[in-house]
Amino acid sequence: MLKIILKRSYIGIPEKQRKVLASLGLKKIGCSVSQADNEAIRGMVHKVSHLVTVERADK
Repeated sequence: MLKIILKRSYIGIPEKQRKVLASLGLKKIGCSVSQADNEAIRGMVHKVSHLVTVERADK
């Protein structure tokens, strides 16, 4: 599992990156979600890596 935390604002970022953040479930700064550690999620995180922080969350 990955714990993904939104650290920067949506303001001024392209629409594609906004959609990626929305699909990850991130809405507000400081919001965090747990997602499965797979290639699709890692690709999404890579697209918005300048806006988020990622930590490994083991069960």
